[in-house]
Amino acid sequence: MRYEFADCILDTESYKFQRLGADVSVEPQVFELLCLLLENAGKLVSKDKIVERVWDGRIVSEATISARINAARTAVGDNGKTQAVIRTVQRRGLELIASVKTNSEAVSKSGAPPCKQTIHFARSDDGTCIAYARSGKGPAIVRAGHFMTHLEKDWESPVWAPYLQELSARHSLVRYDQRGSGLSDADLRGTDIEDYVADLKAVVDAAGLETFPLIASSQGVPISIIFAATYPERVSRLVFYGGFAQGRARRDHQYASEEASALMALIRSGWGKPDSPFMVAFTSVFCPGASKAEMDNMVEIQLASSSAENAVAIREAFDQFDVVNRLADVKVPTLVIHASGDAVHPVSQGRLLASEIPGAEFLQVESNNHVLLPSHSAWRKVVDAQLAFLADDRDT
Repeated sequence: MRYEFADCILDTESYKFQRLGADVSVEPQVFELLCLLLENAGKLVSKDKIVERVWDGRIVSEATISARINAARTAVGDNGKTQAVIRTVQRRGLELIASVKTNSEAVSKSGAPPCKQTIHFARSDDGTCIAYARSGKGPAIVRAGHFMTHLEKDWESPVWAPYLQELSARHSLVRYDQRGSGLSDADLRGTDIEDYVADLKAVVDAAGLETFPLIASSQGVPISIIFAATYPERVSRLVFYGGFAQGRARRDHQYASEEASALMALIRSGWGKPDSPFMVAFTSVFCPGASKAEMDNMVEIQLASSSAENAVAIREAFDQFDVVNRLADVKVPTLVIHASGDAVHPVSQGRLLASEIPGAEFLQVESNNHVLLPSHSAWRKVVDAQLAFLADDRDT
């Protein structure tokens, strides 16, 4: 996110802070404090929230806290007397009172639709009710469902909202919560890959879409591959990020049943609990580069997206997916993007997709995150590559 306020610019992607057009060096704790105040601009931020965010809740002295606040004031050209940017409320906390503009607002002013979506429902073959959302204007694109989504929570999420806004600024975006997740039916009637393909078909049929580009990440990729191979006349392009052709149980011979059982036990006991062993493991594997705000938001989405039992059933199903024998049947232009250090689905799976899908393009980005994070430098490169590839669809 890029914030413009007073005569300053703070960019979380490049981790840079500028004032009067010049770079200003600030300590990491000061940068994090400024991020917290900007995220809550116009709202009072208590000292407890500051300690929780900047020092991860550790005990710190009043002198240390005051030193970081004073450094933040100095960075923005403020001081304790004028308080034109950062206001102190005695014994309560701080408030950033300057007017703030974000890059999402800038996109909106340049012609993107307002941040508004409409939610609808479709009925899959087995009667499961699938929730889907529409946003933006322009050529239609569809984003396949994946693990841990919630249509309403994602729309306001610091992790997902910037990406969804970018897509909606140029396209009519259709996306959905997979069965057992978000606003879709919580009752898991079936978890075979064919059930998930039927859900995707139900959504595009209900949305009145005939031919469209299809975007997918993680387990949405094998689902999209089966859909594109089964209904080639309906998919014009495929865009993949962090996907796989073989689920973990199918590609990793060391993935013994004991290891799988241990992971599922962690999910059952730690789902949505920030300090649980599961969340520690989740952070280190799925998104090691996540900021505290991003991680907190993912915990919130976890709780809203599904129950622990559904999460276990969904993960077990995805581990068994294997679409290698259908890759050659995909006949549309395909872009495969994969992070070099993805520990959930290794980059070798991305290369497998790109090598077996005829004519597919491959882009490797330097990142350890399986989840696409706006705060990471790779985010802009991935989004730009996807948008450019989708724009080519208009010219064909």
